[in-house]
Amino acid sequence: MSLLIVSPGKDPKPWVKALQNQHPGLNIYVYPEEHDKKEVDFVLAWKHPRGLFKNYPNLKVIASMGAGVDHITSDSELPENIQITKVVDNMLEEDMGNFVLSLILNYQRNLLIYQKQQAEKTWNPVTYKRNKDVNVGVLGLGHLGQTTAKTLAKNGFKVHGFSKTPKNIENIESFSGEDEMEAFLEKSEILVNLLPLTPETKNILNKGLFEKLPEGAYVINVARGEHLVELDLIEMLDKDHLSGAAMDVFRQEPLPEDHPFWEHPKVFITPHIASVTHPNYVVPQIVENYERMKEDEPLKNVVEREKGY
Repeated sequence: MSLLIVSPGKDPKPWVKALQNQHPGLNIYVYPEEHDKKEVDFVLAWKHPRGLFKNYPNLKVIASMGAGVDHITSDSELPENIQITKVVDNMLEEDMGNFVLSLILNYQRNLLIYQKQQAEKTWNPVTYKRNKDVNVGVLGLGHLGQTTAKTLAKNGFKVHGFSKTPKNIENIESFSGEDEMEAFLEKSEILVNLLPLTPETKNILNKGLFEKLPEGAYVINVARGEHLVELDLIEMLDKDHLSGAAMDVFRQEPLPEDHPFWEHPKVFITPHIASVTHPNYVVPQIVENYERMKEDEPLKNVVEREKGY
């Protein structure tokens, strides 16, 4: 029995060290180093090559290195018998809530305007709304979405959230189902996308959705780049229907040098750092699932493939 780490573009060394500390003696391979595919029954993965896992006859579990699992579920050649698990990390959720709060305060208090003024040696105070007068809509109320919504509410914002099914969250107005989407959008002066990426949510941030937001709305995408139709966002920004956007995720990462977002005056870019998984915090739950797999016990944090999360 062996565990295989597959993480092209992500340094595996911290994961190997954390796994060895948590489970001394665990046999660990790192793709693409030489290994016996028949030995591997558990994989720790992030953005693996498509079709790779069909070549592992005894593979039982694929654990995502992060909260997102679309990089696994989107593989059409993934054998049906393999279970997929995700990371549930309170610190990951807290990091996301704090990051979104910082983006909103950055926008609301006009810090980007003042940064530009500093470069131009200009002194021009700008008015701002107080938190209690700002309506923030959180699109997606999973673990990350709920924590983010609660963080914003604790800081005085008027927060409402949208999910597939109704949620009962203190101080958060809940909208759910297609019939309530328009009402949710119409009051979202700031829209925060934290949906999982599924076939149903791909390209959801499009012109039709943006047009339902109040004029001058601000859009934050900290979920997945594939949620966004990029040209639609640029069009709505150029028409001044949207006042700005903060983008942490993109269809292609790193963002190509010739991408129009780089030089767009209304787009704020960060390199997919909203909430980063730290191996030492999440490896214990991965090792627990490894032991559960060995004992044929039910796994924790299992993904429902048909839902995509």
